[in-house]
Amino acid sequence: MNSLIHGLEKLVKLAGVFAGYFTLLLVITIVMDVILRYTFNTTFIWVVELETYYFALIFLLGAGYAFQKDKHVRVDVFYSKFSPTKKHRTDLLGNILFLLPWTITVLLVSFQYVRFSFLINEASPQPGGLPYLFVLKSLVFFGFLVLVVQCLASSIKSILVLLNKSVE
Repeated sequence: MNSLIHGLEKLVKLAGVFAGYFTLLLVITIVMDVILRYTFNTTFIWVVELETYYFALIFLLGAGYAFQKDKHVRVDVFYSKFSPTKKHRTDLLGNILFLLPWTITVLLVSFQYVRFSFLINEASPQPGGLPYLFVLKSLVFFGFLVLVVQCLASSIKSILVLLNKSVE
């Protein structure tokens, strides 16, 4: 089971690191857009849309990695005072009752959304916008897939701890 957890978490880390590199690209793109806008009094729709693509990629693919590193938003009024066992029990219940059902729901809905966009070869409705809008829409599906993978890894880890099995 430990090798399964490590394998799943390695995939999530790979997605998170990949997303992290796009932070630099986003900054460069925004700086370029600002220079074009305020120095040359011009902008390009494709540059603005590229900023959206980069931000979506960073946010959606990075969400699972943030969850893995326990850097996500949490109501920490009581949780910080819990024992490790109670924390794992709370995490497991939260994963099973809330996170997993909603992530699977988003996966099912977004798959059809992306599929339709791909079939019609959807492009930006803006003149001069980016083609292949389904790439942006597919980030929703892949981002939530990464989140499901991390949810499964975290849940297995919590189950092993609760069963007094070692987790490396």
